Amino acid sequence: MGWAVAVAALLSASPAFVTRGDVTPEADLRREAQAAWTSLEAGYAAQAGGLPTRAPATVTLQRGTALPPERNAQGRPGVVELRQNTPGVLDARTRTALRHELAHQLLWWACPASSEDRLFHEAFALTVSGELPAWRDGPYQSLSRAAKEVASAPAVDTPRARRGLARVLGEHTGFPAALTRRLRQCHDGTRWATPLTVEELADVAVLAPEAATVVVSRHSGEVLLAEGDVRRAVPYGSTLKPFLYAAGTVVARGGASAPPRGASGDSGAAAAVEAGTVTGSSEPPLLAPRPGVQEWACGAGLPAKVDARLALLRSCNGWFLDWEATGRAPGAFGVWGPVLSAVGLTGLPSDMTEAIGLRSAHGLSPWGMAQAYRLLAEARPDVLALLTGNVDEGTLSGLSTSKALKGVATKTGTVRDAASRPQLGWIAAVDADLVAVIVRPGKMPRQFVDKLPALLARARRQAGLDAARVQVLGLLPSATVEARCAGAGFSLEDGTPRAAPPDFSRLDALTSKGPAVCLGSPWRVRFPDGPDGGRDYAGVFTWSTPPPYRPPPGVPTTPSALKARRGSDFVFRTTRVQYTAGVVAAEDVTLQGEARVALARVAAHNERHADPRHPGRALCDTTHCQAFRGTVRIRPEEARALQLPPLKWDAWLTFSQGGSTPWSEVRSRSQVESLLGTNLVSLRFESGRVRYLRTEGTPSAPYEDARSLPCDTLRAGLQLPSCPQRASFDGPQVLFEGQGRGHGEGLDVEAAKASPGLSSDALLERAFGARAPQPP
Repeated sequence: MGWAVAVAALLSASPAFVTRGDVTPEADLRREAQAAWTSLEAGYAAQAGGLPTRAPATVTLQRGTALPPERNAQGRPGVVELRQNTPGVLDARTRTALRHELAHQLLWWACPASSEDRLFHEAFALTVSGELPAWRDGPYQSLSRAAKEVASAPAVDTPRARRGLARVLGEHTGFPAALTRRLRQCHDGTRWATPLTVEELADVAVLAPEAATVVVSRHSGEVLLAEGDVRRAVPYGSTLKPFLYAAGTVVARGGASAPPRGASGDSGAAAAVEAGTVTGSSEPPLLAPRPGVQEWACGAGLPAKVDARLALLRSCNGWFLDWEATGRAPGAFGVWGPVLSAVGLTGLPSDMTEAIGLRSAHGLSPWGMAQAYRLLAEARPDVLALLTGNVDEGTLSGLSTSKALKGVATKTGTVRDAASRPQLGWIAAVDADLVAVIVRPGKMPRQFVDKLPALLARARRQAGLDAARVQVLGLLPSATVEARCAGAGFSLEDGTPRAAPPDFSRLDALTSKGPAVCLGSPWRVRFPDGPDGGRDYAGVFTWSTPPPYRPPPGVPTTPSALKARRGSDFVFRTTRVQYTAGVVAAEDVTLQGEARVALARVAAHNERHADPRHPGRALCDTTHCQAFRGTVRIRPEEARALQLPPLKWDAWLTFSQGGSTPWSEVRSRSQVESLLGTNLVSLRFESGRVRYLRTEGTPSAPYEDARSLPCDTLRAGLQLPSCPQRASFDGPQVLFEGQGRGHGEGLDVEAAKASPGLSSDALLERAFGARAPQPP
C-alpha cells in the first residue's frame, strides 16, 4: 500500500475532536489535534505493524483543573486536559502537551492491555511528542543515576523521573527497540504479562545489581515473601539450564503430574529418571569431556562420557555447548521459550552461549524466575527430582548446609565479568510447597546457600502453606465453566506447556490433558448465573472424573443433591490457609474474633478428613461438605487458626449457622414420604436424628416399623432451614417447626458469635466435647 493510501486509511479511522470553548482558538486546536493524531497513528503503525480498524468516536479537548504547574495531566480515555497559560495562543508548549496527551489516548485505544503500565505509556508519549530534547536539557546525568530516578518513581509523575526517563530514551539513535517490541505485542494480541522495566527500555542493565529474595507458593502462586527489587530483570547465569533439559526431553510414559502431598517430587517420575525412561525425539547425547577447555571445568572425577543429568547437576557449560554443536539441542529454550518470555525474559537467546548465561545478552527478574520454576515443577516433576541431587553431587555438594537441603530441588547460576569474577549469584530452590529465588551481587551461590534453609523456614512462619484440594463447580455443567488468566496462563500436556487463550475459555478444554496453571495472577472463573465478573481461584485446576455415584437408601435424590454427592470433574489445588479463608468467607463472612478462628480451625481440619463425604477423593465445595466459592484475602483470624495445634478429634466435624430465630415450613406428605417411605405414622427429633414409624404388613396383620436417619438427611432433602424440633401431620401436608439455620449439630456459629469471652479452644470443646459426632 502506498503512503498516501495508508494515510487515507488512517484518517478514516480517526476520532472526531470536540472542544468546550475553555481552550482557544478552538478551530485551530481541533486542526492541530487532527494533524497530531494522523502523525501518531502513522508512527504507531510503522512500529507495531498495523492498527486496529476502529478509533474512538470522539476525544474531548478541555482545560485541565488543579493541574500541577510543571506538567499537564495524563487524562483519561476520551478526554484530554490541557494547561493553556495564554488564552487564544497555541504556543509550542501547548502543541507539545497536546501531542503527549494524544499519545496516551492512542495507546488506550490501540493497546488497552498496556493501560496500567505507566512507564510504557510515558516512554511512548515522551518519544513521539517531540519533547525529549527539552527534558534532556540541563546538567549532565549519568545513565545509572537516571535509571534510579525512574525506579524511585515508577509512575513517572515527577520532573526528576521524567528527566531520567528522557536520559534513558536518549541512548537510542532511533525508536527504542523495547517500545517496538511492546507495540508489536499490542498488535499481535499478546498478553501484557509484566510491566515495562527501565532495563528492558535501555536494553542494558543500567542499575548496579542489588540483593533480591522472593518466595512463591507452588500451590496458589502468591508471593509469600519479597525483599529487594524482585521485578528487575538481570542476567541469569546458568539458572535456566533446567528449561533446556526439559525442552530436550519428555517423559516417555504417562506424562507429568503434581507431586503428592508432602513429597518434594513425583516418586514415579523420579523412578523414571533413575530407570532411564526420560527420552525425547532427540535424546540428549553422552559427550566426552574436553580436557583443558575452561567450559568443561565441571569439578573433579568426570566420567569418560557425561550424560545430561550430570551435566545439569554440575552445570557443565562445555556439555551444553557441545550439545548445540550436535545440531540436536533445542533452540531458544524450545517449548519453554514462550513461558520464559511470558514471565519477563527480556529476549530469547540466539545461541547456546546466551541460553546458559555465558553471554549476558538478556535478563530475567527473580519474580519471573520463581514463576517459571513453579510451572516447571508442575509440568516436569522428574526434572525437579533430578535437581534434588544437586546437594549430593552437584554445584552445592560438600557443604555444611547440604544435609539441611536434602529433598529440595536447587539450581545455581553465576554471572561473571571478563576476569571471571562473580558479579551476580543466583539460587533457585523448590520444595513440596515453596519456590524460592535468592540473588546476591558479587557472590557465588556456595557463599550464600546457608541462607536458604532459614529463608524457607521463615516463609513457613505463615502456617497452612501445604496443599489443599477441593472438588469445585460440580453443580454446573462442566462445559459452561470458563476461566481466564490475567497473567500468563498455561495448560500442561504430558509435561509440555501450552499457552492458554488470553480471553475466557472453557475450563474443561484447559484441563483436558493436564493441569492448568496461571502465573502471576489467580484464575478468574465465570459461569452462567454466577457473579458479575466471576470469582478468583488462586491455584491449579485439574480434570478428574469422579466414579459413578449411587445413593444409598434414605439419601436425597434431587438433581442438586445427586450432583453434590457425585463430586466434580474439576479438582482445584491451593494452599490450606487460602482454602480455609475461602470456606469461612462462603459460610459466614461476618464472623470475627475467636468465633472466626474456631470455624477456620474446623474448616482446615475437615479438609484433612474428607473421606466420609467423598471416599478416596477431595471434599466438595457445596454444603454437602463445606461451602467454598473461590479464594479471598486471608484475614488475621484464618492465619492464626492455622498456627494453632491440630484439633484432637479424628473425624469430620460438623458446623452450622445455628441461632435461635424460630421458623415454620410446610412440605407435602408425598415429599416427606419420598425420603422416609410411605405410610408414615409419626415423626420426632432427638440427638441429631429423625425417628419415625411406618405402618407395614397387610391390612389384616399390620405392624409399626420404627426407623431413624440422621436429621441432616431430612433437612437437606426437604431444604429446611435447620433440623426441625417438631413435626405435625395436617392431611396431605406436614408442618415442620424449628429454630436457627443449618443442621443443628457441632459448632453453632451464631452461638459462638454470642460468646465473645470464650477462646476458640473453649468454643470447640463446647461444640464437640470429648469426642466428635459421627458423620451422617
